[in-house]
Amino acid sequence: MATIIWTRTDEAPLMATYSLLPIVRAFASNAGVDVESRDISVAGRILSLFPDRVKDEAYAHDALAELGKLAEQREANIVKLPNISASLVQLKKAIAELQAKGFDIPSYPDNPANEREREIRERYDSVKGSAVNPVLRQGNSDRRAPGAVKNFARKHPHSMGQWSPDSKTNVVTMESGDFRHNEKSVIMPADDTLRIELVRADGSSVVLKEELSVLKGEVIDATFMSAEELDSFLEAAVARAKEEGVLFSAHLKATMMKVSDPIIFGHVVRAYFKDVYEAHGDELLAAGLDGENGLGAILDGLDNLDNGAEIRAAFERGLAEGPALAMVNSHKGITNLHVPSDVIVDASMPAMIRTSGHMWNANDEEQDTLAIIPDSSYAGIYQAVIDDCRAHGAFDPTTMGTVPNVGLMAQKAEEYGSHDKTFKVPADGTVRVVNSAGEAILEHTVKAGDIWRACQTKDAPIRDWVKLAVSRARKSGMKTIFWLDETRAHDRNLIKLVTTYFADHDTDGLDISIASPVEATKISIERLRAGEDTISVTGNVLRDYNTDLFPILELGTSAKMLSIVPLMAGGGLFETGAGGSAPKHVQQLEAENHLRWDSLGEFLALAESLRLEGDHGNAKANVLADALDHATETVLVEGRSPSRAVGEIDNRGSHFYLAVHWAEELAKQTEDAEISATFAPVAKALREAEETIAAELLAPQGTPGDLGGYYLPDDAKAAAVMRPSATFNKIIDDLSQA
Repeated sequence: MATIIWTRTDEAPLMATYSLLPIVRAFASNAGVDVESRDISVAGRILSLFPDRVKDEAYAHDALAELGKLAEQREANIVKLPNISASLVQLKKAIAELQAKGFDIPSYPDNPANEREREIRERYDSVKGSAVNPVLRQGNSDRRAPGAVKNFARKHPHSMGQWSPDSKTNVVTMESGDFRHNEKSVIMPADDTLRIELVRADGSSVVLKEELSVLKGEVIDATFMSAEELDSFLEAAVARAKEEGVLFSAHLKATMMKVSDPIIFGHVVRAYFKDVYEAHGDELLAAGLDGENGLGAILDGLDNLDNGAEIRAAFERGLAEGPALAMVNSHKGITNLHVPSDVIVDASMPAMIRTSGHMWNANDEEQDTLAIIPDSSYAGIYQAVIDDCRAHGAFDPTTMGTVPNVGLMAQKAEEYGSHDKTFKVPADGTVRVVNSAGEAILEHTVKAGDIWRACQTKDAPIRDWVKLAVSRARKSGMKTIFWLDETRAHDRNLIKLVTTYFADHDTDGLDISIASPVEATKISIERLRAGEDTISVTGNVLRDYNTDLFPILELGTSAKMLSIVPLMAGGGLFETGAGGSAPKHVQQLEAENHLRWDSLGEFLALAESLRLEGDHGNAKANVLADALDHATETVLVEGRSPSRAVGEIDNRGSHFYLAVHWAEELAKQTEDAEISATFAPVAKALREAEETIAAELLAPQGTPGDLGGYYLPDDAKAAAVMRPSATFNKIIDDLSQA
């Protein structure tokens, strides 16, 4: 029997899985497809770190490593739901919950005192940030809005805030001293093993990374961000926000860029509270309260200091006297600087642009904003969109075109694979990347506190990326732009390779060009307003940014994108949108027993996953896929998507109506008589019980939902919450046994 792997992840997608997966298994089993689950949640990954201490083999199993190996095989067929890219704060909370549940795992050692504690910390750090995607993404990305979703958005447009030509919203970014301006890049002439070392000013050296294996044709980059120039930039940004009367808002990605961006976030916090750190910096830094875990962690830690009350008062003065901060939660006083993972650039910037260029202030009112994006590599794309909105007003979802994406991400490409090669420089000197012959192929003069990193982009993924881009251009007929900047070292090398590899493909009649990210943005949004479509072909970070930016403008959310990763070995990874794991949705479920998570991304991914089995010779899987697409469109058209309001349809009700329409589509199709005969009585039973089932699904709403845990829910309790209709459950369970 063919097998699809459905990943168990975190937060809202996990809650939805308790409801949706039984339906998927029941339907798929009647097409000869087995749907298995693998746990790659934060809790699951933590427990798998300690197989010697976790007695239950199911928890001790390293499912992520298993799936990483599977992704390199032709038979791979993985539906990957959004997971938490854990910050240190989230990691510690998950550890504490698991310990409270009786798991014998150690606490996170903030200041390791011996080799054993250093080894424990190293294990835990492997779970932080983007630990999942680089393992599974053994192929490049094809993300686009399905026709049914795009048509629905045009007929039922989401709200778009109006823009004023006098808007003071802007992006501010570094003009020198950042990762972009300091970047150097080489293409490896042969396979090699590199070493990264720091040669101190006194001539002594320390090895930062002993062995870095590279392949012929691989692009190797190195760069650094100057701490001094970063601090000068941030000091000016604080002053500018105050002078212009706009909100101060930092936009980083402390989850995915788990080494560099928390350090940068700490600089932002210290710059905003410069007077506090000038007066009390010694005490704060000695206590580990450097801002890298956010203002919230600092305030929590002040109670442990002898003069904590005095310092707390200083922070309160800093908030009162500094520029107004953008708020994450105005009602609770949670600012943009409280938690590094609360404001993630690829989600926060499009949301701001969609909302008139505004963020929320302490009075829960919208206000113009100065968006601080320190590194200038990609900041310009947001300024280009802001300038366009200021000149031409908000985009119109009823008429705008679309900007799909082909993204270079396979085998830990570019910045998102840099974690193990990123260092906070411990002393003044020169960081060198040295080949096996002892020659420095890249080097930078640095100072203590600078952030240095290296990135790798292998040749095979680059070739595959070009192939995928040409294929999508041919199939879609769309104008296609490679977003590459000839003034940036890494991109110059990619341009050389891309133009060379074009010769391997038939590009006659295709409109394919290369433009810098800013210029490509301007071209794409001009065409977008004219109702024209443009494929963006980007590197790994811009893949992330663009597949939030354009879907949020076009569709109101990035969770409705079709996200396909054709794996280089021949299998498929099907990602369920780019909407994150929605912690606020779980909070509402716990408080009000209403889950507003929309599983549309799962519906779309599942259809493509079934088609892959069809490509492997399972005709019944193709029948299920086609019927699922029709059912998904009906769910949209009939307004069966989850509501935000308690007492109305939620995620569970949406799953029920998907099952109704899917069964009806399968019953009436004529390609497979056996499937039709199987699902005709199911469709009849579901439709006849519709009123009863709808009432049973709504009945629990308005009361708390007991999940038995946040990072590791109790399966029985969570299933009881997410499958409250006995009538519906019996029909589905009977089908799974048919």
